[in-house]
Amino acid sequence: MWKGKRILLGISGGIAAYKIPELIRLFVKAGAEVQVVVTKNALEFVTRLTLETVSKHKIYVDPFAKVNTYLTEHISLADWGDLLIVAPATANVLGKFAGGIADDALSTTFLAFNKPIFIAPAMNCKMYAHPSIQKNIEYLREIGAHFLEPTEGELACGDFGKGRMEEPAAIFKTLSDYISEQRPWSGKKIMITAGPTYEKIDPVRFIGNYSSGKMGFALAEACAERGAEVLLIVGPVALKTSYPNIQRVDVESAAQMFEIATASFGEMDAAILCAAVADFTPAQTFETKTKRGEDDLHLQLKPTKDIAAALGKSKKDGQVLVGFALETDQEEKNAKSKLERKNLDFIVLNSLNDSGAGFRHETNKITILNKEGYSFDFPLKTKKEVAEDIVNVLKEYFR
Repeated sequence: MWKGKRILLGISGGIAAYKIPELIRLFVKAGAEVQVVVTKNALEFVTRLTLETVSKHKIYVDPFAKVNTYLTEHISLADWGDLLIVAPATANVLGKFAGGIADDALSTTFLAFNKPIFIAPAMNCKMYAHPSIQKNIEYLREIGAHFLEPTEGELACGDFGKGRMEEPAAIFKTLSDYISEQRPWSGKKIMITAGPTYEKIDPVRFIGNYSSGKMGFALAEACAERGAEVLLIVGPVALKTSYPNIQRVDVESAAQMFEIATASFGEMDAAILCAAVADFTPAQTFETKTKRGEDDLHLQLKPTKDIAAALGKSKKDGQVLVGFALETDQEEKNAKSKLERKNLDFIVLNSLNDSGAGFRHETNKITILNKEGYSFDFPLKTKKEVAEDIVNVLKEYFR
């Protein structure tokens, strides 16, 4: 469950900070990666050495340090983490979070973080009961923060009362339950093709395209985050996978991708064909490097095997097949034709005429068309956000 998860753990200056190394150990033991952000006061209760030893990472404490891992540490860490846990969260730091104050490493990271946030308050029960604290907590709940608090003795003031930080083991269990609930596709098997294919001319030359594989990898990660077992069949790209439930198979040619995709599809609940597969391959390859001469070099090309068409023919009831169409003209007409001819359930269309879409971009702009005749347009977004839109459509087919 926790393998591959990236946890950003924020610690503020309360006495309960001494308990946090145990929380870090629980996450690391479960397979998660943890990076720690602290206020300077937090280091009055727990040492830098302890936190860096148990997390196996340098901690982030000073936005203005002469040496930081990243130029803008709070932004880079916010992008890195899958979720943020703040424990203990003092009255002071809750006020900063609610008021939008960003004057230290933790508060700036909090404001830059746009994924799930969990807060474990820790302060004297009289401080906790103050109307200003309750107002801050109420506001933070309204904007989506989850609070981790003990349930026993809710009305008492003391060791087991309001304001006491929840115990590390209980925090770990609550977060584990949350992650389980966020994995609705556990047991599902999804095949995704990604990247380009290279069609060999000779030992050093090939026919290829500009696909980076980023869209396919974003889709694989989005499906893996939901708990699916993902088979990622990928052409030559420089990207890496970090999710343990993504099985990566590297290929080079369209023929290799065809062979693995057709052999694996029968076991899948769905397939998303995002790869930019070559339509043609040289009819003959040269065993040695071809030399430049005075005469033209003529290459005869033959069609590659059509992966989408083959899977569409073999598709069984209950299986979902998703295609991609990258077009330069008559975009919607061509996408609808592909949708029908290849027996796809829906198709993702993007056009090279749209600025910021297509190959070599961090963004994409898509239209989704389904076989019922509906068309859904989406604005320009990051490829991670586009992947979320696509899997949100896919989930409707799993109901």
